[in-house]
Amino acid sequence: MRGKIKLVHSLVKTAALANVPKHIEHFSRFSPSPLSMKQFLDFGSINACERTSFVFLRQELPVRLSNIMKELNLLPDRLLATPSVQLVQNWYIQSLMEILEFLDKNPDDQKVLEMFVEVLEGVRNRHNEVVPTMAQGVIEFKDAFGQQDAITDHNIQYFLDRFYTSRISIRMLINQHTLVFNGTANPTHPNSIGCIDSKCDVTEVARDAFESAKMLCEQYYLVAPELELTQMNANNIREPIQISYIPSHLYHMLFELFKNAMRATIENHEASRTLPPVKLLMSLGGEDLAIKMSDKGGGVPFRKTERLFSYMYSTAPRPSIDDNHRAPLAGFGYGLPISRLYARYFQGDLHLYSMEGHGTDAVIHLKALSTDSVERLPIFNKTALRHYKFCLEADDWCIPSKDPLNLAVYRATK
Repeated sequence: MRGKIKLVHSLVKTAALANVPKHIEHFSRFSPSPLSMKQFLDFGSINACERTSFVFLRQELPVRLSNIMKELNLLPDRLLATPSVQLVQNWYIQSLMEILEFLDKNPDDQKVLEMFVEVLEGVRNRHNEVVPTMAQGVIEFKDAFGQQDAITDHNIQYFLDRFYTSRISIRMLINQHTLVFNGTANPTHPNSIGCIDSKCDVTEVARDAFESAKMLCEQYYLVAPELELTQMNANNIREPIQISYIPSHLYHMLFELFKNAMRATIENHEASRTLPPVKLLMSLGGEDLAIKMSDKGGGVPFRKTERLFSYMYSTAPRPSIDDNHRAPLAGFGYGLPISRLYARYFQGDLHLYSMEGHGTDAVIHLKALSTDSVERLPIFNKTALRHYKFCLEADDWCIPSKDPLNLAVYRATK
């Protein structure tokens, strides 16, 4: 009897897997529905209805998953064939199948709502290692096939920006639903609604990120630069800087920047008895919050600045995904690019301004108003498809030559 049941389950699973491409094709025809920070807050505090959230997510999550899975299939075949990328693809297929099972379930059944929360928590846990696993896949690809052409590099960079942004947005939806309807109130942050703090204290988050980076730095280098923090609230000079934001996102960005600033400062002042501080300037205006971090870590050449946002580029030794002894202030090289995606997710940005020989200024721009903070989501359409069919054309600017043109030879040939 058990054997028959297992056989039936196996057949059902095989049939479901066979239908996955059809589901992806169907749901990828719909555009994701971006939400604003205000919509997240209003729904979580005023109109919190688990049934409404369930009905929205059982449609929206397959749309977001399918849109990015269509793009995943456009990657180079040899990259898709790497074990790590295959693993990520299987995670996404499994998550999509689990969520699709709720399409025809009764939203008025409390047991269905409880099961949905359990499935969402399982999806979130399954996807915990997506970023380093995908990064490992790119390493496997480059190790096996060497340096790629500019077009392949462009396609991988374009895809990973969109893939990781999609992942951030999917986790955002899952976290809001599970925390609002299955979480407990956080007594230390009474203004939190799900993972959003409606009065996020930017200074507090900055100090937490600094202390964590400082602890790592002292463990590795036995010393760390101090912090000089200045804040300016143009709206009310007596009030602390507070905005509606996700503290974990802000922490991630600042922690990465502090790590980079500390490492550069120490390595640039090895012969010095004292270390210059890392300076943090925060300014809140009517529309924007700007956070500028300045270090005297020697900077990087201008031509390398954009490379710092390229996946798999790191000035530190490259780790392995299972390397437990890697330097804590370095990694796969995705710290900065992922931080920029966090900033851009709600219509902000992250820029680096480096002066070689002196240091670097990193500036985070965030929206001050919750109505302006709207999700920035990738859509699979003809425009996106064109990026993957990108071809390298002749440059319409002169490319400098290392050797000057010998005009005497040129005239002789004439």
